[in-house]
Amino acid sequence: MIITPFAMAQDDAGAEHAVIPDKRAYGVLPNYRTAELGTPYLSITTNQKFTIARKDTLDWPSYIMAGFFSGVSQLGDSNPSFGQGLKGYGHRYICSVADQDIGNFMTEAILPTVFHQDPRYFRKGHGSVMGRIAYAASRSVIAKNDSGGWTFNAAEFLGNGMVASLGNAYYPDQVGFNPTMQRMFTQIGTDSLSQVMKEFWPDIKRKLTRKRDGAS
Repeated sequence: MIITPFAMAQDDAGAEHAVIPDKRAYGVLPNYRTAELGTPYLSITTNQKFTIARKDTLDWPSYIMAGFFSGVSQLGDSNPSFGQGLKGYGHRYICSVADQDIGNFMTEAILPTVFHQDPRYFRKGHGSVMGRIAYAASRSVIAKNDSGGWTFNAAEFLGNGMVASLGNAYYPDQVGFNPTMQRMFTQIGTDSLSQVMKEFWPDIKRKLTRKRDGAS
């Protein structure tokens, strides 16, 4: 099932070919919802939105990342009522996976369907480095609607806000307005950083490939 339009590029002989996004940027970052800004816009169906969320959620590196963040949380002794040791780590890991999985479906499938928004990140792929960084980060605030126009990214903000609010039920040491807002904006910031990394991955991969080919 095709869920993102392919970009067209020219090889050294001038022939056009489709550029298919890697499933994982940098080998670990799920990349199922990246599309190219320069291609004609094609909307996706509700089923395709849920497919993106499912693939992002079930991709194995996401569970490794949850394990990493759980370890950081344990080292910092956040939510001290969870305790330490294997039991405390397991508690933190389950909560981290819950945040991650619920967040994926809220921001990539359920709310984009409700608000008729497109959950994909549309990679710019050209311009200055700072301009591309600003563009990529800003897509957490601005998203395409199903008609191809730009609009406020309500799914990102409301979805992460709902997940952060739900966290009050299983983060007993971080209950209230300020902790909820902190969880919400931490996730939005993480999504913004992820988009910046996806923006530059094809450029980095191309340079690495050229170096490898030049050395061989």
